[in-house]
Amino acid sequence: MNQMKAITTTLFGVFALVLLVLSCDSKSKVAAEIEKIPITVEIHRFDKDFANASVEDLPQLKNTYPQFFPEQYPDSLWEFKLRDTLQQQLNEAVLGQFPDKTTLEDGLHSLFQHITYYFPEFETPKVFTTTSDVDYKTRVIATDSILIIELDNYLGSSHPFYEGISKYISKNLKESQVFPDVAAVYAHKFIPPPNDRSLLAQMVYYGKELYLKDLWLPNVTDSEKIGYTPEELQWAKDNEVEIWQYFIENELLFSTNPKLPLRFIVPAPFSKFNLSIDNDSPGMIGRWMGWQMVRSYMDKNPVSVSQLLSKSADEIYKNANYKPKK
Repeated sequence: MNQMKAITTTLFGVFALVLLVLSCDSKSKVAAEIEKIPITVEIHRFDKDFANASVEDLPQLKNTYPQFFPEQYPDSLWEFKLRDTLQQQLNEAVLGQFPDKTTLEDGLHSLFQHITYYFPEFETPKVFTTTSDVDYKTRVIATDSILIIELDNYLGSSHPFYEGISKYISKNLKESQVFPDVAAVYAHKFIPPPNDRSLLAQMVYYGKELYLKDLWLPNVTDSEKIGYTPEELQWAKDNEVEIWQYFIENELLFSTNPKLPLRFIVPAPFSKFNLSIDNDSPGMIGRWMGWQMVRSYMDKNPVSVSQLLSKSADEIYKNANYKPKK
């Protein structure tokens, strides 16, 4: 009997190894196909050109970058900004953090290749970098043909320009968040909006966004994808079972209570269980749980990415068989 058990264990181990090898081989083939996709990234450093310009250069700047000079604003405003010492300090900080385009070009090149692989209709945008007086609410702006990255929002979490900004926001004002932020903006162009106002719909919506980041940003850590510190991510993992039980026992998933997104979805210093654990928890825990649910769904139902995005939250919930374990 023991011998039979040993043989069974060995066969199971061999089978698992074969599956792992096949999975890795499939992933390597996908990576090779993605690397072959021809993408040209064109970055226009408006921030750098503005920083190096004088008042006399203003007509040429307006001609080169008309999108940054709305007609309703007089030239006197731009002349003031060119002379403004605070703007000059901001320019200096950005040029110090992003002296050239190499890092941005390499990261965007890979990201755009990955987006194109999964969504062939994607058209590579024309990329502009600028400053925004640290308008962290709109760090990245994308239209069908243009991508604007406001680089003064990525100077480093502890930069003096971010004094007075809440820590849960400033922790992500760093260079490593550029590509997760860009990915998020484009993800929302492909994901249909939630079809109801339930907490589950919100969880799955952002779970889909984070799953697209899994596909598009294979070399980015999970903590960077969602904007957690490593400690916050570990807290979510350590408490996954208890969080899920809390949602189920309190019948929150299908509730349309408008307070629930504020407690568990929107960026915040912490999630609001109204328990002693609140201050230890990271914000947006509902997004993280939705991410795990979507991952579970795709593990058990390997549909195409476009099919995943079309699935309702209710269907994903029913077929994910998501049961976190210790």
